[in-house]
Amino acid sequence: MKLLFSFLCVVLMQTTCFAQLPPVFGPDYEGKARKDELTRVFIAPQRIMWTSDPNGERITNTEVLLKIGNSQSEMSQRKIFCSMKSTDTDTASILLDYGKELHGGLQLVMGGSSRREPSLVRIRFGESVGEANSQTYNSDWLMGFSTDDHAKRDIIMEIPRTGLIEIGNTGFRFVRIDLLQPNTTINLKEVSAILRYRDIPYLGSFNSSNDRLNKIWMTGAYTTHLNMQEYLWDGIKRDRLVWLGDFHPELKTITKVFGDNEVVPRSLDLACEQYPLPNWMNGMSSYSMWYLIIHHDWYMQNGDLDFLNRHRDYIVGLIDLIASKIEADGTETLSPFRFLDWPSTPNKEGVEAGYRALLVWALKDARKLCEILDAAEAAQQCDSSIEKLNRKVMGHNDLKQAAALMAVAGILDPTKACKEVIAVDGAARFSTFYGLYMLDALAMAGLYNQALEIVSDYWGGMLDMGATTFWEDFNIEWMENSARLDEFTPEGMNDIHGSFGAYCYPSYRHSLCHGWSSGVTAWLTENVLGIKVLEPGCKTLKVEPHLGDLEWAEGSFPTPLGVVNVKHTKLTNGAIDTKIDAPDGIKIVR
Repeated sequence: MKLLFSFLCVVLMQTTCFAQLPPVFGPDYEGKARKDELTRVFIAPQRIMWTSDPNGERITNTEVLLKIGNSQSEMSQRKIFCSMKSTDTDTASILLDYGKELHGGLQLVMGGSSRREPSLVRIRFGESVGEANSQTYNSDWLMGFSTDDHAKRDIIMEIPRTGLIEIGNTGFRFVRIDLLQPNTTINLKEVSAILRYRDIPYLGSFNSSNDRLNKIWMTGAYTTHLNMQEYLWDGIKRDRLVWLGDFHPELKTITKVFGDNEVVPRSLDLACEQYPLPNWMNGMSSYSMWYLIIHHDWYMQNGDLDFLNRHRDYIVGLIDLIASKIEADGTETLSPFRFLDWPSTPNKEGVEAGYRALLVWALKDARKLCEILDAAEAAQQCDSSIEKLNRKVMGHNDLKQAAALMAVAGILDPTKACKEVIAVDGAARFSTFYGLYMLDALAMAGLYNQALEIVSDYWGGMLDMGATTFWEDFNIEWMENSARLDEFTPEGMNDIHGSFGAYCYPSYRHSLCHGWSSGVTAWLTENVLGIKVLEPGCKTLKVEPHLGDLEWAEGSFPTPLGVVNVKHTKLTNGAIDTKIDAPDGIKIVR
């Protein structure tokens, strides 16, 4: 096992992109400078949301900030600056909207001030209007407050008189600037958001006769894209870490939108380094189960046997660890902490049933990996463990998450699971993470129309509340009497961001760009476009569209052999005419 992790460390070193420094640095700096692999672009605000000076006497020429600049300060008066003037009693404040959720920071370009010395300002980043105007409270998680324990979003700092300064590294859409220096005027030439992202093409696509579905697909794709930083994160504001549960819906989206990308193997390598056996991934046994499912799905997409073999020892070792904790009667003692997702937590009986179903699913996928890796003993352990677990199948206890996992794992008939709980009350009791698997169960039961209605109500509901990326959690009940995230909350209404949230994400601590919510994008590709992988490396694809009430749907799907394009058109007799353009080497099954 030590050899495995030594090898993984070597792999991580090999994937580091070292910078070519100017010759003056010499050999002492060799291997000590890393190039930023991500792209930075500057984006001007889309609108001025608010200023503390409605009469325009102390804050003038705000429209200047809506223009893209050149990141160059100047002291001449040939340019018009946005001036902000404070008094001895009043700060000067401005709130900017950049139009989309972004990951990165802020670049201030100055045009002089009334002081030769630096001036004190407060910068607040927010994923919503409410958060950008909220206070920060890190000692406890209270309603109406935000936190900056993972990424600083509330910063008091000095800014130069001229020149430029860059601030922040977080997820945001809104920025509030308060001039705290009394009796001071500052001139702002530019206030550009710095978008930091992977500059990669969207090889996959989805378009249909329903524009709402099109927006949902793209929003899910963009949600995952923002989280593809050096590693695959769960959220760009919080927690900014590789979490193996969050990873799976993101992986599904990556394979449908971007195809192969180094962020996936790099993140799996890092996870093994951070959590060597016998530790559980992220300290949670259920997340080690997701590790096995992720490897199966990644191999089916790319057929990368070298990468799979690199993780062979960890996969086999994890199977052995799991098998050692399952008794003959189906009782298991993997871990006292059972976790599916946060909303399911209070339903302990349902969580127990779902947890065991997830384990069966993981072992089934692990069994397939063992065949590929020629690991006969580990394959036998998978078979034996599944047989034992199936001796003790528990009821879903009216928990949609549990019923969905049981259907996917093959231990509960999907039609029964949907009739009893998943399809009951539509999008109510859905969750952003496990919603993917609930949709999968509905598809397995042939309930595509109901699934599409839920997609429109649930993920579309976030769009209705101003979302440009999908959230850590969402209940459709929150929409009642709530203001959008891109509006000020009127008296007597709820703030869709600050008034809700629970567990570790109350109020503004709630992440509004969370990768596990993006699985709907993958689902639409797999079920509406109907493209599913049957053979590793996408060598065989099944194309079976389910249009529901759509008149047509078209899109593309990335494979190692090239991009597959499909178009489905519903004819007057209800039949679907399908046209497929696939690269050589790909077999299409209809």
